[in-house]
Amino acid sequence: MPDTRTVNPFTETNSFQKISGTEIAKFFHNFTIDESCGKCTPCRIGTKRMQSILEKISDGHGTSADLDVLEKLTGYITENSFCGIGQTAPNLVRSALSAWRNEYDACTVKIKVNGMEIECPSTATILEAAKTAGINIPTLCYLKEINAIGACSICMVEVKGTSNLVASCVTPVSQGMEIFTHTQNVRDARRITLELILSNHRKDCLTCVRNLSCELQILALNAGVKSVGFADDELKPQIECSTLHLVRDNSKCVLCRRCTAVCKGVQGVGVIGVHDRGFETYVGCDFDRHLGDAACVSCGQCVIVCPTGALTEVDDTATVYEALADDTKYVVAIAAPAVRVALGECFDMPIGTNVQGKMVSALRQLGFNEIFDVSVGADFTIMEESTEIIKRLETEEHLPIITSCCCSWINYCEQYYPEFIPNLSSCKPPQIMLGALLKTYYAKKIGIDPKDLFVVSVMPCTGKKEEIRRPHHQAIPGVFDIDVVITTRELGHMISTGGIMFHKLPNEEFDPALGISTGAGYIFGTSGGVMEAALRTIAEKMTDKVSDKVSFTELRGMQGVKEAEYDLNGKKAKVAVVSGLKNAGNLLDSIKAGKARYDVVEVMASPGGCIGGGGQPIHDGATMNYTNINELRSLALYQGADDLRPLRKSHESPIVQEVYQHAIGEPGQKVAHEWLHTKYQARPLESKKKI
Repeated sequence: MPDTRTVNPFTETNSFQKISGTEIAKFFHNFTIDESCGKCTPCRIGTKRMQSILEKISDGHGTSADLDVLEKLTGYITENSFCGIGQTAPNLVRSALSAWRNEYDACTVKIKVNGMEIECPSTATILEAAKTAGINIPTLCYLKEINAIGACSICMVEVKGTSNLVASCVTPVSQGMEIFTHTQNVRDARRITLELILSNHRKDCLTCVRNLSCELQILALNAGVKSVGFADDELKPQIECSTLHLVRDNSKCVLCRRCTAVCKGVQGVGVIGVHDRGFETYVGCDFDRHLGDAACVSCGQCVIVCPTGALTEVDDTATVYEALADDTKYVVAIAAPAVRVALGECFDMPIGTNVQGKMVSALRQLGFNEIFDVSVGADFTIMEESTEIIKRLETEEHLPIITSCCCSWINYCEQYYPEFIPNLSSCKPPQIMLGALLKTYYAKKIGIDPKDLFVVSVMPCTGKKEEIRRPHHQAIPGVFDIDVVITTRELGHMISTGGIMFHKLPNEEFDPALGISTGAGYIFGTSGGVMEAALRTIAEKMTDKVSDKVSFTELRGMQGVKEAEYDLNGKKAKVAVVSGLKNAGNLLDSIKAGKARYDVVEVMASPGGCIGGGGQPIHDGATMNYTNINELRSLALYQGADDLRPLRKSHESPIVQEVYQHAIGEPGQKVAHEWLHTKYQARPLESKKKI
């Protein structure tokens, strides 16, 4: 047999073996199609079942029970098949079984958790092993693959033979280990730890924005904390609000360091860090500067991972209520694609539920005059951006061209990589484009002074609060394209405050005055969606032919970096899709060093794209650690685009065609640039520090 090496199928570590389960699985797939006559049951069905198990093993999910089934099937098929072909088909598997058993035994250990014997990977921590046994050990500072430091002491457990409790999030398992997760000693230690944390925490829980969703509050409840048995520091508010998007209050900080870990480790920015020592330790910016004076990119990822009310978005709902109460204002709401697949989580609906119809219904009940879909703005973005991309590909100037939809990415580029500003698309982001069209085309159409048309944008990202105040986002001089931004969380709070029973709302449609978006605009909310939407239009513009290809599945998924190459009318175009700013920085460094070459690059600051934005519903650490939240939201967007939007390409949109014909003219021309394009400015800071 060839010496085909592949990643060990029983673990995610980098050990290897000589016999490839993937290749054997392919063999059986081909065998069941091409070789098996389909007459006898052992060969016809048995080999198919072997194929399924082999694929499971190749994906890294194999168990010892799977090996037992394979051994049973190989003997059965060999002994009971009619012909020699069927009798010899299992030989490949039989020859691999012994090696696989040795590999499995080497990569797994047997341990006991609360008396229950389990098998788990030898590389697992106690926390991970307990999860496989259905036991949730509480944590506060731990975030999988982001922050495993054992600092909070909440996840402590007993291990037989050790004198002290150990932190389960950083302690690896070993053969024969016996673990106890809820003994009296463990429960007492956990409760005392929480009492100590609470003694140094401002406890205005009833008026805190995180009341009933605070991880510290829930931990204290579950641990049976009835009172704080230590002197209370009686902290005063330590509020810092120097930006348009975020409020910090260190009197509620528990020093879990999740915010600093995501800022540096995931986003590669690192503008907040841990300072001082001992009891005086705190989280802040270097030299005690305000966040507004640091090179923050406004992504809000720190807010998403904060377990308490120490980090929150700026609440702009009062401005919205004021506008709704003003009879001189015509107030419209626009909502981003990513909002509709996350808003339901504010009301305990399953992650990834598309609540588009209920969202529109709720906005109407709140009193908005009309509700529009930002996906329509995304369709206009594609019209302008595709024109720009084609021109750059033809002239080969300032390649790669890089998308401009993400405000935090633009902040990052202007501050950390200003040399790439010429590469940026000049297109406004979808919310700004739609706002510009409302203040120009639509206001004129319905006979309203643009200053009296008040546009409220519901966004998944905190950075959008700052984006709307960029000086070039005024299609009409002196009138901003968008008046105020609220996040998904803020909309959820408005719905709850209004006494609206979200679950019982009927499904309603967006107002049709600005049309219904295409499926291309709909998928802007997920990583790869902008590139896929653009390619659908670019492919037809460059060939003058209708293309049947509307799904570019190689660009989908939650990987931080995705690459592909396409033939666009005889020209090879290499594209990259990146999410997470540290990934973006690494990609730009590779381009600068000449190690990578691309023609078009899509960048989203939030991991997974807008669906993972800093304004989305917050989940506890356990959910973030063990549920792929962004993947579920992404799947809901793609499904919604297929089910709810019959048109799949932006240039097919009737409203897009109408507005260009009657108001704008051609994409990329004078009016388009006045209304739909923007400018950038390098903002180097002496204090900036690339991680």
